[in-house]
Amino acid sequence: MNIKKLLISAVLPVLFLTTAVAQEVEQADNKPKKNDFTVAATVGYNSTLSITAMPGASNNAYSATAIQTDWTGKQLMVGIEGGWFMTDLWKLTLGGGLTHSANPGRSAYGSAEIDGAVGLPYYDAVPTEQSFGYNVNLGADRYFNLKGVKNLMLYAGARVGFAYAMNEQFNNEEWRTPSAAETFNFRAALTAGVDYFVLPSLYIGISVDPFCYTYNVTAYRPHVGVPNLNAKGHTFSYLAAPTIRLGFKF
Repeated sequence: MNIKKLLISAVLPVLFLTTAVAQEVEQADNKPKKNDFTVAATVGYNSTLSITAMPGASNNAYSATAIQTDWTGKQLMVGIEGGWFMTDLWKLTLGGGLTHSANPGRSAYGSAEIDGAVGLPYYDAVPTEQSFGYNVNLGADRYFNLKGVKNLMLYAGARVGFAYAMNEQFNNEEWRTPSAAETFNFRAALTAGVDYFVLPSLYIGISVDPFCYTYNVTAYRPHVGVPNLNAKGHTFSYLAAPTIRLGFKF
């Protein structure tokens, strides 16, 4: 009996304390306030660009098409987004990224045939190559409180974004001069979403763009001294780019 009483005496306060904490968390107001900052990991639309320069040999004809900008043709990407509540209900957002690579070239090697006999296998030269790209997006969201619902907020807003990529290659054994290519996107979208503030410093959310417009320009210059070969594209999307967020508020 004494052991049972001791166990009950030890367990009951823990149960009461756990229940009280749970009720306190449930009733707490975790919604954002003016001057709160957020940092979130996002899983959604891949807004980056990539492009490859054309071979810069003495070709007589070249062709080009605009880069794919339809979000349904892109893969999912994990990104980072920062935010600042300039008021209790208005939030500014900023996201983006940058990449750069440089790949050294290699001279051709070997010969497929020497004096009618099989010789060393022939390896084509590898062009010297460099690539650069970045993307940035800015946004503003207006939040709305749901009457009678704690810690869940709807929002509507707008986004503008810009993405750029370039690639330059040079094979000094076969090409006249370096071959270059570049492309950029300008994107404007309306967005809508919902955030649930699970804890004072943690929230999850999901958003979608009811309407989005993207303008793309792609340009190739196979070698110096010739005009750019341009291709342009316009893309209109509806209910585009669904995105999931897991973030911190502080």
